[in-house]
Amino acid sequence: KEKIIHLDDVMYQKDFVDFGITTHMEKTRAVIKVQDGCDRFCSYCIIPYARGRVRSRDKESVLNEIKSIVEEKQIKEVVITGIHVASYGKDFKDEYRLIDLLEEINNIDGIERIRLGSLEPTIINKDFLDRLSKLKKICHHFHLSLQSGNNETLKRMNRRYTTEEFENVTNLLKKTYEDVILTTDIIVGFPAETEEEFDNTYEFLKKVSFYKMHIFKYSRRKGTKADLMTGQVAPDKQEQRSKKLIELSNKNQEKQNKEY
Repeated sequence: KEKIIHLDDVMYQKDFVDFGITTHMEKTRAVIKVQDGCDRFCSYCIIPYARGRVRSRDKESVLNEIKSIVEEKQIKEVVITGIHVASYGKDFKDEYRLIDLLEEINNIDGIERIRLGSLEPTIINKDFLDRLSKLKKICHHFHLSLQSGNNETLKRMNRRYTTEEFENVTNLLKKTYEDVILTTDIIVGFPAETEEEFDNTYEFLKKVSFYKMHIFKYSRRKGTKADLMTGQVAPDKQEQRSKKLIELSNKNQEKQNKEY
C-alpha cells in the first residue's frame, strides 16, 4: 500500500518532509539531504518563495539512513546537502546544529569520507573549524558560494557579507587544511554591475585562487527584487564577462592539477 504524503503551503510548512530515501545514490557514495527551505532572501533568488522557510531533518532519520546504506549498499562516502545546509538545526528547539550532526556521522563505522555540499561562508569561523578539523573523515574540499567579488554588488544581492569577510574565511580554511580545495559560484551581469565592479570581482577571484568557479550569467526571475532593479546588463556584456571568468577558472584548475 503506497504511503501518501500531503504537503502544506510551503510558506507555512514548519517540518522537514522526510520521504525516507536519499536524494541521490551512486555506486560509491550517497547524497543525503538534511535540510530544506531558505530564509536568506537574496535579491535574485526565488527559492525562499518556492521552497519555504528553513526546515531541518531529524538527526535520527539522517543517522539511521546513513547506517542502513552502509550495511545494505556498502557505501563509503556521503555528501551532506540541502537548500541552505548551513542553516541546519536553526529551527530546532535545542542547540543542535550542522557541526553536531557531522560529528555523529564521523563516528559511524563504515563511512570513510564525508563531503559537504555548498556552504554559506558565514558558517565558517574559528570555533566551527576547530571542531571540524578533528573529524578525520571530512574531505578537504569546500564549496563556498561567493556570487560576486565586489562589495556594492554583494549589497544589491543581499548576500550579508563583504569580500573582506569572505577572504578571512578562505584564509582560515587554508590555515586549517594545507591541501584545501576551494570552489565557488559567481553571477556575472547582475543588475547595475559596472565595468569597475566586474574588474573588482575578477581581481578578487585571482587573489583567492579558487580551484574551480561555476559561472552563471544573471537570469531574471519574476517575483524577486532583482527583477525590478534598473540597469539590467545586456546579454552580450554578460557573455563577455562570463567567458573571461571561465578562462580564469580553467587556468586555476590547470595550475592546481599540475601541483598534484
